[in-house]
Amino acid sequence: MPAEKVAPSPVALRDARAYAFFHVAFSRFFRRHMGALRVPHWGVPQDPPSGVPLIVLANHPSWWDGVAFMLLSARLFPARDVYIPMEAAALAKYRFMRRLGVFGIKPGARGAVAFLRTATTVLAAPRAMLWMNAPGRFQDVRERPVALAPGVTRLPEIAPDAVVLPLALDYVFWTERRPDMLAAFGTPMNGAALNAMDRDAREAAIRAALTVTMDRLAEEAISRDPARFTVVAEGAAGMGGFYDLWRRVTAAMRGRRFDPRHAP
Repeated sequence: MPAEKVAPSPVALRDARAYAFFHVAFSRFFRRHMGALRVPHWGVPQDPPSGVPLIVLANHPSWWDGVAFMLLSARLFPARDVYIPMEAAALAKYRFMRRLGVFGIKPGARGAVAFLRTATTVLAAPRAMLWMNAPGRFQDVRERPVALAPGVTRLPEIAPDAVVLPLALDYVFWTERRPDMLAAFGTPMNGAALNAMDRDAREAAIRAALTVTMDRLAEEAISRDPARFTVVAEGAAGMGGFYDLWRRVTAAMRGRRFDPRHAP
């Protein structure tokens, strides 16, 4: 019986030049379709010391989460190499993403074992950080309890020296035509402390940390106060098209500075 073909390691496949190119492409795509990427002041993360593996566990409200991972990782953790698990069937449609550190995972027990094996390789790399949507499926930000995919609670076992960082994501419409992407990092968790717990307690601790961060970000979203946020990436403002062209010309004729925002 022929041996099962072993897929190349994500560390071997990742291409820094491809990552830099697609970061520019994703940034332009973001600017066309989003208003801003905002992080509340309390939710700006601190990068652990060099050589300490980093695991970011996020909720999964939207297709946009992948873009959020790209922008946040590149701009807030520039000294790190990001790796992201993705459903194998979905990755087959975006094969170029393997050059960005994305690797496929399959459902079921065998898929969970393969994911942990790949994650072990990834987290052993010197500059590595593993980003993943903890629920393993799309889940509304208001749904409770927050789901955790198989394998998430095992991560501290394979990387007890890692820092585990909860990440809350949300997408809101405030006063502008385009939505804002909101992100907040919670209190870092020590991998060794998590590993010392039994799996049920560890699952509860991870779920609680992510839930607290999501609830706190929801309070910031409800405030609708941009002053409470740091802008990580700027998007487009205004209506665009002929309407904004007319407004721009009118402002110039009156000697005023044109501001495309609905609520300056």
